[in-house]
Amino acid sequence: MRFALAQIAPVVGDHEGNARAILGAALRASAAGADALITPELAICGYPPRDLLTRADFVDQGRAAVEELARRMPPGLDAIVGFVDRVGGGRPLRNAAAVLSGGRI
Repeated sequence: MRFALAQIAPVVGDHEGNARAILGAALRASAAGADALITPELAICGYPPRDLLTRADFVDQGRAAVEELARRMPPGLDAIVGFVDRVGGGRPLRNAAAVLSGGRI
């Protein structure tokens, strides 16, 4: 199995831009023959998100970005993507990693 590391510089609060950067890294990794891509901690929301975590819409936007990214990943490439998620659908929050495979989380 060949792994690729996404060497990106996530911007705090820019879910869409960070997801685009991850997708770009995924396309390059796939073209280079990688089987899986690994992103940095909290790659979707940027690090450190600090008081943005108090906004429910911020966490929801991050989750939506991960779901959209899963649908857009190149076929045959799995990815491990860092983001913020809720424990049991509510609070508290956790530093999470989603495994994206076959268009799904």
